[in-house]
Amino acid sequence: MLDRIQITKEVEEMCCVKRGVKGEPAPIPQEGEWTKAKEIKDISGLTHGCGCCAPQQGTCKLTLNVKDGIIQEALVETLGCSGMTHSAAMAAEILPGKTLLEALNTDLVCDAINVAMRELFLQIVYGRTQTAFSEGGLPVGAGLEDLGKGLRSQVGTIFSTKQKGPRYLEVAEGYVLELGLDKNNEIIGYKFVHLGKFMEAVKKGMDPKEALEKFTGTYGRFAEAVKKIDPRVE
Repeated sequence: MLDRIQITKEVEEMCCVKRGVKGEPAPIPQEGEWTKAKEIKDISGLTHGCGCCAPQQGTCKLTLNVKDGIIQEALVETLGCSGMTHSAAMAAEILPGKTLLEALNTDLVCDAINVAMRELFLQIVYGRTQTAFSEGGLPVGAGLEDLGKGLRSQVGTIFSTKQKGPRYLEVAEGYVLELGLDKNNEIIGYKFVHLGKFMEAVKKGMDPKEALEKFTGTYGRFAEAVKKIDPRVE
């Protein structure tokens, strides 16, 4: 490599002046240690990054667990664009096993995922990971803890108009079945079904009606509601 470096005539004719100071990289916090990172293999950590595509019609939350510069685990969550779900599937096959630098320079199919990868890369190489002060970091598989029971992304989908007001469609607890309104027609609670748990139960053989009843719950002062509406119809 050094043999191929070209030097201009002006520099070649200069005399040599010794550099007295040699700067060292500042130590960054990584998995309970302070590391002077000089190569990709010096980088470890688990963290998250978000990105959106150029037309901003979809977004991606990307979680990576990196050990010694190699991506061991990837969680790809997308929202807003139907094509992104298939892009996420491809990205999940591409990412594990690559170095952090390889992943940064690999087409992850969807622009939003690529942007998330860029933002996440910056966090990791500057020591801004979720595991910066966690001794030994987190084991492979820790990314699934973001999803909780039922292994579904925590999604908030709320539609609202000036003329008719807000409609809660899906929240962290689950798919909203009914909204509870007080005497002023203000939302005071809702009924929901936890889709992840519901589907797991049906898959294991439970009757769908029984599963729906078992995994349906309420939030807020739903029981005190004067009026209850279906947010998708009424």
